[in-house]
Amino acid sequence: MSQFSHYNEDGLSKMVDISSKSATSRTATAECRVRISPRLYEAIHEQSLKKGNPLPVAQVAGIMAAKKTAEWIPMCHPILIQGTDLSFKYEPVKDGYMLVIGATVTVDGNTGVEMEALTAVTAAALTFYDMCKAVDKSMVIEETLLVKKTGGKNGDFYHPRREKMD
Repeated sequence: MSQFSHYNEDGLSKMVDISSKSATSRTATAECRVRISPRLYEAIHEQSLKKGNPLPVAQVAGIMAAKKTAEWIPMCHPILIQGTDLSFKYEPVKDGYMLVIGATVTVDGNTGVEMEALTAVTAAALTFYDMCKAVDKSMVIEETLLVKKTGGKNGDFYHPRREKMD
C-alpha cells in the first residue's frame, strides 16, 4: 500500500478522492513580484508601450489561468471557482520598481483554491512580461507565494513572510 496520497496501491499516480470532504467557504490569496526598470515604469505610465497597457491583459490572463488550473497542474481537481480578483501595485525599489501582483480566489467547495491563486499570479506575471519585453527584457519574475488561505479541514494559513491580513 502506498504511503503517499497521490499514488495508488500499485505506486501509480492518482487524483485524491475528495468526495467525503465537507463543502466549506474557502479563499486563497497569492502574490508574485516582477522587478522592472525605471525605463519600463515610465513607458507604462506615459502609455507609450506599443502593445498598450499591460495590466488589463495580465488581469484577464490571471482570471483565465485560475479557471484552467486543473489543466495545468496534473493532480488539481477541476473546481467551480466563484470569484477571482487580481490587483497590481508598483513599489519603488533600489534599482527600479517592483510590480506586486495579487490574486484572491474564492469557492464554496470540498477542496481549496491555493493552486488557482498561485496559477493566476504566475500567468499574470508571464503576460505582463510578454506585453513589456520589447522595452525591458531584463525584468525578473520573483517570489511567488501563497499569502493566505481560509477554510477547509486544516483551517487558515498566513504566510510568515507577510503581515497577517484580515
